[in-house]
Amino acid sequence: MISLPSLYRQLYAISFAAAFSLLPLGPLSAQTANPQPGNLKIQEGIDYRILLTAQPVEVKNKVEVIEFFWYGCPHCFEFEPELSAWVARQGKDVVFKRVPVAFRDDLLVHSQLFFTLEAMGKGDALNNKVMTSIHKDNKRLLTENDIADWAVGQGLDRNTFLTTFRSFATVSKARNANQLSTNYRIDGVPSIIVQGRFVTSPSIAGTKAKAIQTMDYLVEKVRKEKYK
Repeated sequence: MISLPSLYRQLYAISFAAAFSLLPLGPLSAQTANPQPGNLKIQEGIDYRILLTAQPVEVKNKVEVIEFFWYGCPHCFEFEPELSAWVARQGKDVVFKRVPVAFRDDLLVHSQLFFTLEAMGKGDALNNKVMTSIHKDNKRLLTENDIADWAVGQGLDRNTFLTTFRSFATVSKARNANQLSTNYRIDGVPSIIVQGRFVTSPSIAGTKAKAIQTMDYLVEKVRKEKYK
């Protein structure tokens, strides 16, 4: 998990690639275990945490799942295949969305890129390509010009892209996403929020596989609560 404190201390102090590979772990507190089928145990305080202040969900009568992420986070990139597979097998009662986080003002361009692609209807097709360009092709994509060049390389019109990228709507969405992360007290990515109440991640659960199992557990927990 990439965290806010370590990012401030180390992002520019060491190489770009090394900064993207940091994995600070926060303290965990063990609490009550919840037995699961197949001898799987998901434990509150170990595999997931309950948010101190629950946040409102946008869609009623659905289970809302949010991934807070950053394009530059290597752990978000590594988690992407498992997360996408998980999303693909969810029922119609699960609403999934991604929210970009910029831990520094100069990283807000990554959030703008996310919302620009979304506005142009290219988010699903190009989000993973952004991360691949950063983590496999060593493209920093931290300046408007570099981002625009990358967009053109993906077949997008430069002027249309830049107009959208610079627009008040896009910049506002990027800043609002940061405010949302503050509301949820997000201090590291990737972080998965279920129904505005529970948070888990590969770092919290210990592995990517356990995080996915925890997400299944939390979604089912919310379902059962809804139909009591």
